[in-house]
Amino acid sequence: MSARFIRETKGAAAVEFVLWLAVLVLPLLNAVDLGIYVFQKMQLQMAAQAASHAVWKSCDRSAKLPAVTNCSGLATTILTAAQSTTLGTAVTVVSGSPTEGYYCVNSAGALVAVGTTGTLGSAPTKPSPFTCATQVSGSTTAPGDYVQVTVSYPYEPVFGNVSMASLLTTPITKTTWMRMN
Repeated sequence: MSARFIRETKGAAAVEFVLWLAVLVLPLLNAVDLGIYVFQKMQLQMAAQAASHAVWKSCDRSAKLPAVTNCSGLATTILTAAQSTTLGTAVTVVSGSPTEGYYCVNSAGALVAVGTTGTLGSAPTKPSPFTCATQVSGSTTAPGDYVQVTVSYPYEPVFGNVSMASLLTTPITKTTWMRMN
């Protein structure tokens, strides 16, 4: 019986199809998971931008800065805006966010904190003198008031351990900045 089974070729195409199917489906599953990861990462970036824009929109910038101490309901406003994307209520505002501080642009074009940063309920301190001279020699430019918002989303790969997406950093975290003045 076993010798007859070895000589039989009627099922060879089906076996080859199954073997090649596994080779072709695994990259497809990886592509789907990576595509979903990238999409959710972009959605989280939009959620972070919406949250920082909500700070700018909800606070009267001419009278209420710094926002972390003078704008009422800021935490709720930020969370509501962050959860307004397609990711919904799974988006969370990271503990300690938002922060606000005074920043200057250095010669490399990067923001550098001057003074100390503040969080909800504690105001940032203004540098003395209130210029960017410590970062850019001879500058008389006043530092900008920036709010930083960080949000997070718990990404889970659709195909679990089969996918390379299980090796990606989770949760996904995004940070945005908004100049308030």
